[in-house]
Parts: sequence; C-alpha cells; structure tokens
Amino acid sequence: MVFQIRSLLSELSKPHQTILKTKQLHALISKTHLSLDPFFATKLIRFYAFNHDLCSARNLFDKAPQRSVFLWNSIIRAYAQTRHFSVALSLFNKMLASKTKPDNFTYASVTRACCDNFDLDGMRLVHAMVILSGLGLDSICGSALVTGYSKLCLVHEASKVFYKIPEKDLVMWNAMVSGYVNCGLLDKGLELFSWMRHMGQQPDGYTLVALTSGIMDSELLSVGRGIHGFCLKTGFDCTVHVGSSLVSLYSRFKCMDLANTVFCSLLQLDLIAWSSLITGYSQCGDYEKAFFYFRKLNMEKDKTIDPILVSVVLAATAQAANARFGIEIHGYIVRHGFEWNALVFSALLDMYCKCGLVKSGIQVFKIMPERNVVSYNSLILGLGLNGLASQAFKMFDEMLVINLKPDDSTFSALLSACCHAGLFDEGWEVFRRMISEFSIKPKTEHYVHVVKLLGMAGKIEEAYKLILCLPKPVDSGIWGALLSCCEVHGNSELAEAISLQLLENEPQKSAYRVMLSNIYAVHGRWDAVQTLRNDISERKLPGLSWIESGKT
Repeated sequence: MVFQIRSLLSELSKPHQTILKTKQLHALISKTHLSLDPFFATKLIRFYAFNHDLCSARNLFDKAPQRSVFLWNSIIRAYAQTRHFSVALSLFNKMLASKTKPDNFTYASVTRACCDNFDLDGMRLVHAMVILSGLGLDSICGSALVTGYSKLCLVHEASKVFYKIPEKDLVMWNAMVSGYVNCGLLDKGLELFSWMRHMGQQPDGYTLVALTSGIMDSELLSVGRGIHGFCLKTGFDCTVHVGSSLVSLYSRFKCMDLANTVFCSLLQLDLIAWSSLITGYSQCGDYEKAFFYFRKLNMEKDKTIDPILVSVVLAATAQAANARFGIEIHGYIVRHGFEWNALVFSALLDMYCKCGLVKSGIQVFKIMPERNVVSYNSLILGLGLNGLASQAFKMFDEMLVINLKPDDSTFSALLSACCHAGLFDEGWEVFRRMISEFSIKPKTEHYVHVVKLLGMAGKIEEAYKLILCLPKPVDSGIWGALLSCCEVHGNSELAEAISLQLLENEPQKSAYRVMLSNIYAVHGRWDAVQTLRNDISERKLPGLSWIESGKT
C-alpha cells in the first residue's frame, strides 16, 4: 500500500497526463479509497480538464464529500478555460453559498472568465467582491483585474487598480503595459516601461513583445529600433517570441533588410516570424523572396502553414502574375486540406483570374462548397480584368437570383469591368442602381471608375465638374484618374491645373510630374518638360532612406 501511494504521488507530481494515464490513475486511487481526499481529487480534475474531459471532472467533483478551495478552483477554472462561462459562474455562485470561501485564485479565475465572455457587469461585480473580501491589494487578483479591464479597453479602470497595489509583480506590470499599448496609448506604455526599470523591475519577453506590437506609425520606427537595441543588450533578441515580434515590426514598415537580419539571427523560428517575413516581402513587391521563403518554410517538417499565410502568398502570386508558382501553391493547398477554406478559395480564384487563367478560376468557383459575396466579388472582378464584362454581369445577376446582397465591392468590381470593356452606358447604369436601388453610398474607388468612364468617353469637362461637386477634400486617386484621361486625350491645360493641385497635396510623388511632362512633350513644350525633369532629378536624392544610403 505504501509503495502504491508513493507511486501515485510520483505520477501526480507530473504536470500533465494523457487521458488514458489519468483514468488508470483514477482507478488506482479509487482502490486505495483516496479519491475522496480533496488533494487527490483536485489533481485528477486538473488532469481531466487538461484532456478536455469535463464530464469525468464534473462527476468526480460532484462525488467529492469534502470540497476544498483548491477543488472548487480547479473545476471553475476547467469550465472557464473551455469557455463554458455560464457553468463556471454557476459553480462560483454555488461556492459562495457553501462553507468554503473563495480565495485570490478563485476571484482571478472568475475575473478572467468574465473578461473572456465580455461580461463587464460581471467583472465589476467580482471586483466589488474582491474589495469586500479584503483582497483589493492582492497581486493575483490585481493582475487579473488589470488584464481584464485592459482587454475590454477600460484602461483607465485598469490603471486605477494597478496604481493602488503596493507590491506589483511582473505579470501585473506586463498587463498594464499591454493594456496601454492595446488601447493605442503607446506613449503611456513606454512611460510605464521606463518606470518599471527605474523601480528595479526587470522586463521580460512579454513586456518587449507588447511594446513592439504597439508601434503602428512609421514615424515611431526609431522607438522600435531603440527597443531592438535594448533587446540586443539584454539578450532578448535571441528568444523566439521577441525575435518574431521584431521581424514583424520591421516587415510592417517595409524595412526588409533589418527584418531579414533579425530573422536569420534567430536560432528557433516560429510561424509568426516566417509569416511576417513572407508577408513583408509580398507587400514590398519582392515576390521572388516571398516565394523563396515560402518554399523554405514548406520544407520545415515541424511547421504547419496556416490558411492566412497561404492566402497572403496567393495574393503575392496574383500581383506578380506568376501562374506557375500559383499552380504549385494550388497543389500544396490540395495536399494539406486547405481546399475547403473560404479564405483560401477566394485567394485562389483571385490568383487565377489575375494571372489570366480565367477558366481555372471559374473551375475553382464551381467547386466551392459555399459561395458567398466575397467569392462572387472575386470572380466578377477577375472576369472584368480579363475583358469578360458580359460574364461578369451574368455572375451579378446570379447573385441576385440566389438572394445574395451585393456590397460596395461588388459594384466596384462591376464598374471596373465596364472600364476595361469601355462600356460607358452600362457603367452609368451600374452606378445609378448602386445608389438608388441598393442604397450604397459611393466610395473613392467608385468615383475613380466613374471618372475613368467619363474620361475614356471623351467627356473630360463632365468628369471635372463631377469632381468639383464632391465633398472636400477630394482623394488624390480621383484626381489621378482624371489626369490619366487628360494624358490620353492631350488636354494639357486641364492636366496642368490638376497636376498642380495634386503636387500641392502630395509634393513627394513624382508620378504626377512624369504624367504632366509627357503631356507637355506631346504639345512640344520642351522648356516645361526640362523644368519638370530637373525637378524630378533633384528630388530623387532626398527620397533615399537611411537604410538604402547605408548599402555598400
């Protein structure tokens, strides 16, 4: 018997057990009559919960004659972690009515359950209970409340809890830093980061990941580099989570040399690092490197590529018009069972159409298990890009027949089809129906297409008057559409006026100067051409980034 008990204790000291081991352990404990002991019952409930066997966990809990606070905490946490929030809260209420009083871990578990269930009223009620129980200054409860309020974007309430607690552990510091960053208050997060270091609290990887993930403005790239420098000094740059976050940061701002340097320095790579690098190269238009790293990732046997990354690579394939690689990706999709994912299906359809393989795109559309507005929009756009406007309109009619409600992207795709096919009257009818029949307010892309339709039909003045009637400020894309029409029809006077307007709004863009230069050249205004070209040459050097100028 003594040997059996020692063996049991040895098994129970292991952090996780398989469901088979757990049942064997339960049977052995039952033979020794120890299953009634709260200690052994608590351990078994945790093992059952880890293996998602809530039925066995609940049966054991219900049969336990003595229920310690640890036993209650285990069963409440088991239901909360599996998102059975109503059951978890029901058990908590039963606990309140029992002789066993909740402790700080109980309140922390219930707080997290309320947060995950977006139950703000419930969390405030638990917060009140925490204060009444005398645990208002407890770090375990405090961390859960700070995290909960922060996740619900109530960072002010989170900060009130945070600053009242005298002894803050690292979990609480990280919860507050993350709370500020997630609510768009990066400056507050950085201030807190400085303060925690001043107070002698050393940050960890979670602190640094929270800060780097909050840098969304390119003007704050220097802040990101400062955090990177801190990571290098402290050795955190080698950890997989921090390293992946830095790769994501640099990729976000298209600093791919730096992203690649961090990526190559990592001893262990997770899917986030791979995805960030591949997405970054795709967004920069360096499709060859994006494809290279995707193939390299595919060779990693321990990495499972997710549908989102597959969709990103398919979008890059479409932009590069690399049909051969697109077909290769299609094979990968079939081999790995992604063919029934709606996101992947739409990306695959879009890729085939943009690569000019319309028949393949239609075949993908036909085998889709479920066709929604997004898939119809992708096909309509693809047909239009390939000059098949009549088929695009047939797909639109089919949408209406099966009671799918078109959205603004549907009409943008139809207008695009009309522009590619030169269908002026049909385009105006689409625009009219969008507003009057479907009550969709036109967006910038719709006006761009309408201006192009007018311009291609030679109605330059009408297009110009339409733009003047639009709410100010008018998007540069709309003005750019009219400028391209002026270039086609050689209307240098209006082109000059539009170019000056665009250059005033976006002086850094040389494309407008190039278009105006071409129009001047057609009309023999060589002095004006030379002036513009000199201006373009002078602006090239300041346009270099510090990364480019640092290349050897």
